[in-house]
Amino acid sequence: MSDAPLRVLFCIGVNQNFFDLPTGRGKAVWDGFTTMLGELHTLSGVTVLGTIDDDQHMVGPSDSWPWTCYVLADVVDQPTVAAACNLLRTVQVGEHGLWRYMKIEARLGRPLPEPQVTR
Repeated sequence: MSDAPLRVLFCIGVNQNFFDLPTGRGKAVWDGFTTMLGELHTLSGVTVLGTIDDDQHMVGPSDSWPWTCYVLADVVDQPTVAAACNLLRTVQVGEHGLWRYMKIEARLGRPLPEPQVTR
């Protein structure tokens, strides 16, 4: 059994509820999202490797793939992956949890082996 961390791709989508907000009310959701990202970066057992935001090439809600944004991370174990996903429930946007406006799915795996490259 390996002690290597899990390689996790967190896939984050924006729900229709966000797009139903009156113009100018989305900033509170953005603030909640950046709070969630900050908490993810500091969550014990999570090492964020990179992020991708597809908001310039995708307009409207993401019901499934392609997602709005992605976070690639090494995570110590499955309970920590679940805790990371749970941040959408615990971060508040006004009287609602962030999950009212966004959703998250985690894809778990392991890193591919490093290729032997000769130049």
